[in-house]
Amino acid sequence: MSGIPRTLSLEVDPADDGARIDQFLAARLPEFSRARLQGLIRAGHLHCQRRPIADPARRVKRGERFDLEIPPVRPASPLPESHTLDILFEDEHLLVLVKPAGMVVHPAPGHSGGTLVNALLAHCGDSLSGIGGVARPGIVHRLDREVSGVLVVAKHDRAHVGLAGQFTLHSVERLYEAVVWGLPAEMEGVIDRPIGRHRHDRKCMAVVEGGKRAVTRYRVTEAAGTRAARLEVVLETGRTHQIRVHLSSLGHALLGDRLYRPRRLPPLPPETRQWLGSLDRILLHARLLGFDHPVTGERLRFESPAPALLTEALERLRD
Repeated sequence: MSGIPRTLSLEVDPADDGARIDQFLAARLPEFSRARLQGLIRAGHLHCQRRPIADPARRVKRGERFDLEIPPVRPASPLPESHTLDILFEDEHLLVLVKPAGMVVHPAPGHSGGTLVNALLAHCGDSLSGIGGVARPGIVHRLDREVSGVLVVAKHDRAHVGLAGQFTLHSVERLYEAVVWGLPAEMEGVIDRPIGRHRHDRKCMAVVEGGKRAVTRYRVTEAAGTRAARLEVVLETGRTHQIRVHLSSLGHALLGDRLYRPRRLPPLPPETRQWLGSLDRILLHARLLGFDHPVTGERLRFESPAPALLTEALERLRD
């Protein structure tokens, strides 16, 4: 990773006359997000005839020549840590992998190391051109620590913006497999209930009036009598803990979920109850992820089979 700044020179064509400077630069430099370019302008890295330009909304004039200094990418504050990663796809723009249950995605209080970001910093090395001027992977969506499955990560600003936009527009295909307590009354359905922070427990989310709209589709694929069921779940929105909260709100919490666990469990043999108590993960797996490549436009689709643990749980819980 180079520690030397570089300068890009651009001249305004007649077709660009009157455009905002940040829009002009974004069109000419697609490898940078518009937000990143605005930050560089405000930080004094753009000059016109040696005069600094600090207003991203300034209009350009035909024939003007601008010099944009790109400072060296700053190293990320998390430290690189070598971990084995299950990578499904990688190019110079992005990386798709299967996150194991038990791994936190991003460093946070209590999890300064051992995270997916630490592992990605070590794996990607100099192939990270940086997000917002920092040499770090671009996390556009997350999976909870106790959940496994397919995850996509951006390597630079352009890929990050392109992927994040697809998640915002809900054009990303996401399918999960889950094992829940009980058998839903309807074999398939749509849960359209707003989600927000729990009023009394700030660690939890809940279905609350005035929360953000959240839509989850489910289909029962297998049942263990009335004790438990295996579901395919499709996310139309992406709220924090959405699947866990929505299914729990129907009275069908996920097995292994200690945060949203049911108040009562059905009568179970002692060995089954002991086995359930030993679960160190939630029986939820992100099986499929589909999206458009943010640079090439190619439609990509990746799958990872659900862990055998989901099948084992149903076998143990059959009436």
